[in-house]
Amino acid sequence: MPRLLLLAPLRAQTGNGTTAQRIQDHLESAGHSCTLWDTYGCESPSAVAQLVSSGNFQGAFGIHLYKAGRLLQGIRIPFGIVFGGTDINEDIKCAEKVQVMEKVLDEARFAVSFTDAMKETASVYWPWARNKICVQSQGVVTSPNAFFNWKKFLQNAGIPQDHGSLRFFILICGLRRIKDPFYLVDAFTEWHREDPSVYLIIIGPAVDPVFAEEVKEKIKRVEGVLLLPEIPMEDLHAVVKKCFAVVNSSLSEGMSVAILEAMDLKVPVLARNIPGNAAIIKHKLTGLLYSSPQEFVQLSKNLIQDPSLREDIVTRAKEYVTKHHSWEWERKTYQNLALKLR
Repeated sequence: MPRLLLLAPLRAQTGNGTTAQRIQDHLESAGHSCTLWDTYGCESPSAVAQLVSSGNFQGAFGIHLYKAGRLLQGIRIPFGIVFGGTDINEDIKCAEKVQVMEKVLDEARFAVSFTDAMKETASVYWPWARNKICVQSQGVVTSPNAFFNWKKFLQNAGIPQDHGSLRFFILICGLRRIKDPFYLVDAFTEWHREDPSVYLIIIGPAVDPVFAEEVKEKIKRVEGVLLLPEIPMEDLHAVVKKCFAVVNSSLSEGMSVAILEAMDLKVPVLARNIPGNAAIIKHKLTGLLYSSPQEFVQLSKNLIQDPSLREDIVTRAKEYVTKHHSWEWERKTYQNLALKLR
């Protein structure tokens, strides 16, 4: 079995980071030795080449066509690339980055796209690479902490003691601009003044420390919106199960694991209507898509007022994620791809 390097942006609780950990587990379960390495710790392709030489790696995976791909250029071992989301949705708007990503795709043995839509976008820019791009959706496994103390969690968050009739909406994201946690705050605050039973919980790490401070200052000045630090994954899944709905307000997404996990946990999702979210959510069937803060509030009210709509959505969402986001199938795909690096 070849010794593999897995190069990815590994900031805590970001999509690329959790994807990398999952792929590492898939590869190691097949007997590969797989070392995870953070792109933020590599300054240039020559630094990665030195790492490859000293670590005696025979093959590599990169997550993010630009951030990891540019560091794998010219490397003397075979590699494959996994699209990260912002590479195809955002970096592709920059001509200089497009040229770099083109060269990376040319050198890569294969590329992986989470959705058909991402593959089609990449194929518009690099039609010659279409046949080397395979589509593999994110796999999902959830494991809520059965011993999680929900009441203590609410107390620590400063929620009133009488919380039996409260409804919590949770936005799970690393605090950075692309996740746009400000998007719903003002509208939600206005709704909370009208209906004090609704709360928005924003939970996640300060990925961008400067921006995180802006978020903290904003939240201090509003009502009905709470900002909490990241918690262990099993605890987070337990919190999601207790919430009324999971919220996504991102400017751009590759494929949101938080959305898929909510579907698996049978918790409804209200997501901003962007391509990455629309690729996995069918409006009013497996979730709700909104295009403005005001529409978010109206759809949320509809969900509260119509329990049958909520039940239908979570039932169909669970069926969807079970059928299309199999963790076992994802494992087989990456294990087969690893064979192409020999």
